[in-house]
Amino acid sequence: MRRWIMLALGTAAQTAACAFVYGIPYLADELRTRQDLSLTQVGLLVSCPTVGLVLALYGWGAAADRWGERVVIAVGLGAAAGALGGAAWGVHGMVPLGTLLVTAGAAGASVYSASGRLVMGWFSAGERGLAMGIRQTSTPLGMGLAALATPPLAGSHGLRGAIGFLAVLCGAIAVLIALFAADPARPAAKNAEPAPNPYRGSRLLWRIHGSAALLVVPQFTAGAFALVLLVDVRGWSPVHAGQLIAAAQGLGALSRILVGRWSDRVGDRLRPMRQLAVVTAAVVAGAALTTAFPSPLTAAALVAAIAITSSTNGLSFTSTAEHAGPAWSGRALGVHNTGQNLTAAVVPPLMAAVISATAYWPGFALAAATACASAAIVPVTRAAPARPAAEGTRTIPA
Repeated sequence: MRRWIMLALGTAAQTAACAFVYGIPYLADELRTRQDLSLTQVGLLVSCPTVGLVLALYGWGAAADRWGERVVIAVGLGAAAGALGGAAWGVHGMVPLGTLLVTAGAAGASVYSASGRLVMGWFSAGERGLAMGIRQTSTPLGMGLAALATPPLAGSHGLRGAIGFLAVLCGAIAVLIALFAADPARPAAKNAEPAPNPYRGSRLLWRIHGSAALLVVPQFTAGAFALVLLVDVRGWSPVHAGQLIAAAQGLGALSRILVGRWSDRVGDRLRPMRQLAVVTAAVVAGAALTTAFPSPLTAAALVAAIAITSSTNGLSFTSTAEHAGPAWSGRALGVHNTGQNLTAAVVPPLMAAVISATAYWPGFALAAATACASAAIVPVTRAAPARPAAEGTRTIPA
């Protein structure tokens, strides 16, 4: 029972962090109308939390390896709440707002590096796919919560109300982590020798990191621009578009649970990841087509794209932690998160520039192409093992 409580706390912490790191796109209409910013300027603000995240992920991962998960998550999430509070109630202008969003992202990086360790440490190999799938629902759940809550709050209370809500959410979860979370037991060292570096002599982890980073492109293209696309192309209101996207993110959360359970049953993480990358390419290409030729299917295609692009995240995290081993999992997850969030920081402004110069559909077509590239480099093993690889072991990729 206790491990499920730890899973719930880790998922809640990650959900709160994702709500502000990835929730700024849902304030795009507020930023463009009341703050008089261009779509490219909004894209820069959207990337600010992920820039902070990238700068701090490895350091927080090393801290979690050394001092444990509870302290790292509580301190970091509390600091993020403080930075968001400053952004909500203490600043005016794009540059000060962007600076505090970068700071909040750097503080929230603690959750990304440590909550995965918390979950992995409490569950056995045969349950980790499901557990990490549940934990990884935090990204679509956080984005869905932001999509559902922040547009109406911004409409009635401006940026202060929307960002203030995110600050309070992070502060409340930080208190719960400090009071109730417990670090998992760590295996006793068999000798005085340090654990071997899992990156030395193998490209397996680097290929997992690279393929997962490429899959961020379609995920964030769909997640960041679906709302403004529905408003600009289909004439939806921001509130109604946010409600649809929240439902789509809920489907994305469900897909992560189902995919995690699937990987436990087949005893493999990477082969399902490659198969889903191919499906992602097809679905996002379909969204590009319905965007190029607007029809009643546009909204349904965007929902499908948001749901399927969320599905593989738990697989890549679980395989990273399993192949890195307990002594390196914090740092390996830090590297993994760095690649994903560096990509996430770049996607909004670059895609905004592409969309501004052309139209929405070329951006979605480019995202589909990156999913194809990801499928090509996923390090699928030659023969699927009966069970997921034990911590610290590695298999030879095909």
